[in-house]
Amino acid sequence: MVLAVEREGCLQLHQPTTSAEWQGEDSAPSGEPKEERQQLREGDSLSLAPARADSVTDTINPSPRAELSNVTLDPDTAHPELVLSEDGKSVRHGDTCQDLPDNPERFDYSECVLGCEGFTSGKHCWEVEVVGGLFWAVGVARESVRRKGEISRSPKGGIWAVERWWDQFQALTSPVTPLPLSRAPTRIRVCLDCDQGQVTFFDAGDEAPIFTFPPGSLPGERIQPWLWVCDRYTPLRLCP
Repeated sequence: MVLAVEREGCLQLHQPTTSAEWQGEDSAPSGEPKEERQQLREGDSLSLAPARADSVTDTINPSPRAELSNVTLDPDTAHPELVLSEDGKSVRHGDTCQDLPDNPERFDYSECVLGCEGFTSGKHCWEVEVVGGLFWAVGVARESVRRKGEISRSPKGGIWAVERWWDQFQALTSPVTPLPLSRAPTRIRVCLDCDQGQVTFFDAGDEAPIFTFPPGSLPGERIQPWLWVCDRYTPLRLCP
């Protein structure tokens, strides 16, 4: 049984079941200082339309088996310390800050990168390989997300994501929502439903749901894949 727990309008799922039970008709790292992360999380506030626990099957019915979208990373948005592969499919944290143009699209403070693709309607899924990484976040961001200076990695800042920080898994709500996962996922599946304004994360290995930001969470603007990488040794890779 899936137990839904409402937390500031975000629906957290405990004791997740397999995707078959969810299937509907549609198929010491570098980076932000620890004190700064604490301040962002304590200072942020989140106001979302509350999700009704008695309507889980109606509001949360993504299809983790849907065809995966082919997404790539946009080098013009990548923080100068991030190194992208030539095919735009993987990103790692480099040892030095690259000399790159400070164009308006580029993140200059947080080690983030956006996907080239943006979505305004329909359902879209993609997967991110996170095996071995200890400091990462995977999710989506609105096109107007702040690029310069400090950003709030939360819905208030235009970001909807899940994160690993050491051995802690958490959803980037405000405050963060701890995720009591039974195992460390090696691949995260992101399922975005633009029409409903929601995004759900699955463990792609067993298709167990990890967390969902319920309908109405996302604004009606272009939404892009978003990654945060603060691990010098393990890249994140978009699949396929």
